[in-house]
Amino acid sequence: MSQETVSDPQAALEAEKYENPVASREFILQLLAEHDGPLTLNRLISLLGYDGDDERIEGLSRRMRAMERDGQVIRNRRGGYVPVTHAELVRGRVLGHRDGFGFLVPDDGGDDVFLSPRVMRALLNGDRAVVQVTGLDRRGRREGNLVEVIERANAEIVGRLVLEAGIAFVVPDHARITQDILVPMTDLMGARDGQIVRVALVEQPTLRHKPVGKVVEVLGDHMSPGMEIDVAINSHGIPHEWPQEVLAAIDGLNPEVEESHKSGRVDLRHMPLVTIDGADSKDFDDAVFCQATPDGFRLLVAIADVSHYVNVGSALDREGFNRATSVYFPGRVLPMLPEVLSNGLCSLNPDVDRLCLCADMLINNDGQIAKFRFFEGVMKSAARLTYDTVAKVLIDQDAEARAAHAHVLEPLETLHRLYKVLRAARERRGAIDFDTVETKIVFGEGRKIEAIVPYERNDAHKIIEECMIAANVAAGRFVADHKIPALYR
Repeated sequence: MSQETVSDPQAALEAEKYENPVASREFILQLLAEHDGPLTLNRLISLLGYDGDDERIEGLSRRMRAMERDGQVIRNRRGGYVPVTHAELVRGRVLGHRDGFGFLVPDDGGDDVFLSPRVMRALLNGDRAVVQVTGLDRRGRREGNLVEVIERANAEIVGRLVLEAGIAFVVPDHARITQDILVPMTDLMGARDGQIVRVALVEQPTLRHKPVGKVVEVLGDHMSPGMEIDVAINSHGIPHEWPQEVLAAIDGLNPEVEESHKSGRVDLRHMPLVTIDGADSKDFDDAVFCQATPDGFRLLVAIADVSHYVNVGSALDREGFNRATSVYFPGRVLPMLPEVLSNGLCSLNPDVDRLCLCADMLINNDGQIAKFRFFEGVMKSAARLTYDTVAKVLIDQDAEARAAHAHVLEPLETLHRLYKVLRAARERRGAIDFDTVETKIVFGEGRKIEAIVPYERNDAHKIIEECMIAANVAAGRFVADHKIPALYR
């Protein structure tokens, strides 16, 4: 913004008019801050010299509504606007507590503001609001009163339906939402007492009234097998259905890689790369290959080239950004990308051509990466191996397992030798080894939990870990050498 201060209003207004059809947010906030007390829309129109200019008046009105929605200003009962920059006004996100009170986590950092159970009656966990700090509670925490709700976070809630004395309400499953949702008897959609339902909020809560909703889906009976997964998915708003634009984007995708897509890539199909994953894995993201060299080892780490299919700004890219990651439940996964990609074209399945990105590294006998390069390739996995199978081949020297995998035996043994070299280098540099015990759930009949058993890690797990660390070290060096801005962990 060209103006330095509103203290010279004429010059500032002329500059603002010249640059913008409607005054910028920054200029409006500065104007509000320099006036004693709130300014109504009509007063702003007058100060900005928009009288009689219908187009600018409409634009200013829209801008003020947007600023109010975004929590930059609040409007009092008389229609006056006040900037949310005063020390006593704080905007942020509401964090509910199972005991009925809550906190406002400020957008700009600083200590949370305590919200009493009375204030929380008008709010739900996740809402964005502006509160006025009224003082300190008996524990010395800042305490606030609700000024304005900026944004509602809960359009739907999952919980257990209760029918009691002719009244229906839903007890939310989410521990941070403590208010029951009233449901008119005409909006039960056939749900019975005790069933788990999904309700759409028709009315948000206020200081005087509880939220009101209508049943939009009956998920099933309380405590039925698998119900906890459906409840978790709906309670936490985990995306589990593909938007129409995503379905349109994958419509017609060939399950096999098209020949034209392989051109210009390094052909790795003659090299016996293998995937090594858990026995229950459904998609295979990475593959490895190792051979001995006069000075040490050559290690190839290939990952599925997702970027070939997911273009920046596309429907797939937007949905992937929205989902952020695949979500894993016992026996079920909600993938970040549709299965034709996650389990198909972007999964390094055995004996089929797949597009990949490859890290090609030369590692010396001291475990140091001497040279590396990255390239786009096309590969064909020689085997889908499990950690247990690799342990049988390399650790147990199981004759049957070794015979069954004779075609990849040499690179596997070379990979094991490389692992020992990398491991020794790790220990020499004093790297921390987080060797914790993981667990897995064993299900019995009717998907009831039968046992929770330790998940044993063997050298096969550690081989893959060391390969991935080496590839990431090379990637880190690459972006550092080329001065590419990046995040490091």
